[in-house]
Amino acid sequence: MIMSKDLSSLLSELKTVHEDLKPIPTEIVVVADWVRWKCRFGCKAYGKHLCCPPYSPKPEETRRLLSEYRYAAIARFEAKPDQKLLPKHPHHALWSSLTRLHKTIYELERKAFLFGYYKAFGMGALPCTLCETCVVEEMLKNDQAVFELDTARCRHKDLMRPSPEACGIDLFKTLQNAGYSPKVLKDYAAKVDLFGLVLLD
Repeated sequence: MIMSKDLSSLLSELKTVHEDLKPIPTEIVVVADWVRWKCRFGCKAYGKHLCCPPYSPKPEETRRLLSEYRYAAIARFEAKPDQKLLPKHPHHALWSSLTRLHKTIYELERKAFLFGYYKAFGMGALPCTLCETCVVEEMLKNDQAVFELDTARCRHKDLMRPSPEACGIDLFKTLQNAGYSPKVLKDYAAKVDLFGLVLLD
């Protein structure tokens, strides 16, 4: 990808926040409707986090959003599990790594904004870990109905961002398009890499 001098300078600046960044054109970001179906039928966190479906933006919204950006930066994080990963809630074992990722994505977005890329928008990974229990899960336990506008109840509106997958981005294919070699983890003892995305224009 040919970068302008300004974008190259921005990436140098962003790397002072997080070194492992890769710039990509947004045209290689793949959005697919099936992605949210995997959240809905397969993820135990579905409906329990404000950054996840059904509260996160839908694929058609994501396609429109991406059409307004030319570039993105993929941020790779090597996860260090706090405990052994278990099938029931694997993201719980990655809690510290995910919290670091979410806060770093916010800092990358903020740094890009202050650099002049005022449209910068970050996307984290997996469910949000900024609170021990999301306000949505608390509402559901009290048999309260949850609506889209309830995202305003988030305790960390400034920091919380949805993951690419929550918005319908096929991150696996997008990573392949960007030159990475993502693999399906077949063992809970395997090394885990987490990825975030920052949209730039």
